[in-house]
Amino acid sequence: MSQDEIFQKVTTTLVDALGVEEDEVTAEATLTGDLGAESIDFLDIVFRLEKNFGIKIPRGDLFPDEKLFSDPKFVANGKMTAEGLDELRMRMPYADINSFANDPNVQQISKLFTVEMIVRYIESKLAEPADA
Repeated sequence: MSQDEIFQKVTTTLVDALGVEEDEVTAEATLTGDLGAESIDFLDIVFRLEKNFGIKIPRGDLFPDEKLFSDPKFVANGKMTAEGLDELRMRMPYADINSFANDPNVQQISKLFTVEMIVRYIESKLAEPADA
């Protein structure tokens, strides 16, 4: 499946899950800021992605557990620590952590969750061997 095909399917998924217009779903659009997703919507998005792509998305895989963003080992004074950024890079290799690292304020973490991030995640899942 090409990246364009994945993007189209992700777009359809987000239109259905969030009730947004198709033209609002751009690669750079953030789920919460631009598309109005709320935390409960993330579960619906994961469910729909699993169904639409025929994949299994383990809990916390696409959208990390919120505990990560409050753990004192990873967050200090409202910002992700170097160790926290390393943890994000490990857990979310498909996200643009480097841009976030310029101002790692945990209040800005939602900017990581873009349509493009979901597309890259789906690409990585589809590239895995079937028995993985």
